[in-house]
Amino acid sequence: MNALTGTVPGSADYRLRATLYHAGAKGVGGLDSLGCKVVAMRTAAIDRNLIPRRTILFIKETVGLSMPDGGTHDGYWYASDVGGAIKGQRIDLFTGAGAGSMKPMRPLNLSQLTVTKAGQFKGCPPN
Repeated sequence: MNALTGTVPGSADYRLRATLYHAGAKGVGGLDSLGCKVVAMRTAAIDRNLIPRRTILFIKETVGLSMPDGGTHDGYWYASDVGGAIKGQRIDLFTGAGAGSMKPMRPLNLSQLTVTKAGQFKGCPPN
């Protein structure tokens, strides 16, 4: 990691418009596009033409947010889902069960999040 910029060497930074989705919303199932279980505050839906699936993402604005287990977010998300409306410079973040799960994300400026590619994962994302 570059201590000066806080980015991973060789990574591409994006400024993405974010939307949120949760279990219980119309069209949201329990599995992502890889066939893996969606994980609250970890699963991200992306445009595969911009960011490949199985990419580990760092979203600096989410560092310190409350996690469902009572901990705090470390900023890492997993690009394991896609969505019909997620095209180009957009990202859709899975927050958990019910509309109330979106509460920790409300203070963020979702119109422009800083997203950095931080690596790749194999198989399903970690829980």
